Amino acid sequence: MSLSGASKKGRKFLNPIPTDEAGFGKMIPILKEYYTNKAENTPKQQLGPFKTDLSILVAPPATGLRITLIGHSSLLIEIDGKRILTDPVWSDRVSFSSFFGPKRFFQPPITLDELPPLDAIILSHDHYDHLDKNTIKYFSNQTIPFICSLGVGQHIEKWGIERNFINEVDWGDSVMIGDCNIIATPSRHFSGRGIVGRNETLWSSFVIKGPKHNIFFGADSGWFPGFKEIGDAFGPFDLTMLEIGAYGKNWADIHMGPDNASNAHLALKGKLMMPIHWGTFNLAPHAWYEPIERLLNYAKEKQIQLFVPEPGTPTEVKPYVSGWWQKYL
Repeated sequence: MSLSGASKKGRKFLNPIPTDEAGFGKMIPILKEYYTNKAENTPKQQLGPFKTDLSILVAPPATGLRITLIGHSSLLIEIDGKRILTDPVWSDRVSFSSFFGPKRFFQPPITLDELPPLDAIILSHDHYDHLDKNTIKYFSNQTIPFICSLGVGQHIEKWGIERNFINEVDWGDSVMIGDCNIIATPSRHFSGRGIVGRNETLWSSFVIKGPKHNIFFGADSGWFPGFKEIGDAFGPFDLTMLEIGAYGKNWADIHMGPDNASNAHLALKGKLMMPIHWGTFNLAPHAWYEPIERLLNYAKEKQIQLFVPEPGTPTEVKPYVSGWWQKYL
């Protein structure tokens, strides 16, 4: 695997290792898995409402590192004096249509208008649950640098983001935001927003390195040996933010689930692990709470310290499990 540049075949980007991307050949088994499962994919009762106490965001974090979980992979990260928003999705549905498709379990705990001034926005890849047209359009009249994987810039430019605010990155490229270095690193996933154009834009994970803290935003990825290489090159990490939700037997190569995510954390040389990409949308045939409940067991077994804040609560990064989901079970 190369930490400096993704491979391509024609117009298509390639994964670091051979990958089953659960394409058309898996469509029937995947649909069957959905229709035969009896799990509580959507919460029986409404989650939240969660509401961010905006007064907390006025003062900088005492430790220099604080995170507010908006939901799914949308995080407001405050690191060493910089504020970075990842994969912002505020829409009700993650779909090409506002009328059908996966609907969010709870409203964003902070409105777009309430966000504090941002230093950068990271876009890992172009799937609907990570790249939301309506949310991006909100930022079109602002002067916030966007850092996105190769090819994703064409989408956001079309939606009103000026080209000079768009930093498109290949694996290994870095962008300095003041004294904070943001480096694109490999992941094992795929891209595309429709039937055509699959894998014509890149997918990435990101190292976010400030003067004091070093953290890893994993975005979407299946397990691959590259986690160890990233850990060796850029670790250890004060915090790894890794996806634990939206897994199934038919897409094991492109989503990790809690077992492989905890293995990735260890390979990355992470000190604390924050589970993301769960509890916000129904994207896979497992109970909405299953990923976190399973992770708690793996963390105990593998001696991993977790950071699991409640949605919307700006939380200083330290070992902490809020247990917010348990009152909805």
